[in-house]
Amino acid sequence: MTVADAINGCFELFGGAFLMLNVQRLMRDKRVAGVRIAPVMFFTAWGFWNLYYYPSLGQWASFAGGIAVVGVNVVWIGLALWYGRRRSDGRG
Repeated sequence: MTVADAINGCFELFGGAFLMLNVQRLMRDKRVAGVRIAPVMFFTAWGFWNLYYYPSLGQWASFAGGIAVVGVNVVWIGLALWYGRRRSDGRG
């Protein structure tokens, strides 16, 4: 592990922790307001790419942090779609 990998891994890991605040807020509000899902989906796709890319470079700390970011984004997208569907069919 290089210093750059350790630093990037910390940024990714803390990014995942901060993204959890969005999940908590969405679970509390049970609706999405002021956010478009497309950019989150794009950055989640980029995160999936990173899960391939980081190991190919031997950047295992970045890979571990990337798992956190992708995992939380996938949860957020799932909740956003769930609550959006509930509102559109009159259940929310």
